[in-house]
Amino acid sequence: MIIWTVSNQKGGVGKTTTAVSVGSLLAKQGKRVLLIDLDPQGSLSAYFRFDPDSVEYSVYTLFNAKAAGEPLTALDRLLYPTGVEGLTLMPASTAMATLDRQLGARDGMGLVIADTLRRLSDRFDYVLMDCPPMLGILMVNALAACQQLLIPVQTEFLALKGLERMLHTLQMISRARGGNLAYTIIPTFFDRRTRASMDALRAMRDQHGEYLWSRVIPVDTQFREASRAGVPIDLHSPSARGTEAYASLVRWLQEPDIPMAQAASQ
Repeated sequence: MIIWTVSNQKGGVGKTTTAVSVGSLLAKQGKRVLLIDLDPQGSLSAYFRFDPDSVEYSVYTLFNAKAAGEPLTALDRLLYPTGVEGLTLMPASTAMATLDRQLGARDGMGLVIADTLRRLSDRFDYVLMDCPPMLGILMVNALAACQQLLIPVQTEFLALKGLERMLHTLQMISRARGGNLAYTIIPTFFDRRTRASMDALRAMRDQHGEYLWSRVIPVDTQFREASRAGVPIDLHSPSARGTEAYASLVRWLQEPDIPMAQAASQ
């Protein structure tokens, strides 16, 4: 099982779009893919028409069971079909917003997702986790469980501040893990017609060049249309620029010995 976390400490940078698009393209290859929605806002769940306010079983169920000291024997009830062959969802619940207040100080709560994925390791080839844009128990779980971190960053200067916070968090998590965590930065919402996008991309290359994917995810209205239809962009618009960009990203991520940056653990 290959586990990737999609995270950035800023909202609106393309995290959910990245998780959906990469997951669907992997499923198209015949891979068994699990998407996990760790954001209480539930954008990933809502993409596939699941309501985070009313879903019966969710990521929240895992944390409740752990807090109560009860074994969760029926993981199948947390796994929902997305309507895309090979693509399964573990949805979010808005109740997850209370987890830091309820359980944040309890021992062992940072490994709930890692423990769950060990139990599912023979059922999926890939796992992608969509994180909330703030540091807390859910992001800690995602970073503790994953093998690689994907950081979408909108090509505008305010998003660069979120990137700096994310890299600082990554250093802290790497120390706690006792080892480095590979990561790469993915420029998103790129519009070469605007000076703001060009300048922001140039700044990313200057400041984080060795960590940066060499291509970009462009602005593409088909992302919005695909989301409205509740299907990934590669199924909605196979020839769209956004589809081609994410297909290129997936190919790159699957290359052996890709030059993923290593977060410093010291």
